[in-house]
Amino acid sequence: MYTGTAVFDVLLPGDSRSLKEKRSYVRPIIAALRRFEVSVAEVGALDLHARAEIGVAVVAAEPRHVGEVLDSCERAVAGRPELELLSVRRRLHGDDE
Repeated sequence: MYTGTAVFDVLLPGDSRSLKEKRSYVRPIIAALRRFEVSVAEVGALDLHARAEIGVAVVAAEPRHVGEVLDSCERAVAGRPELELLSVRRRLHGDDE
């Protein structure tokens, strides 16, 4: 069994001046990522209006599949025109750890 995680640090549009407006950007991203059958949540920068950290976790039998799913998630976030993907932190954990 292998688990993989990714944390996407994103910059939201400048018109995001409240946490309510921030949620209006973050909620559709989370919904889109759930299509990949991953666990996903906003995990950081919770009090900042123009930034968000979105965490994704996946479990699979093969490390290759974990990587493919995380790659798909990264492409989905990077392809959203309303935000800028600043960084991605990824980790892979296996049975031997």
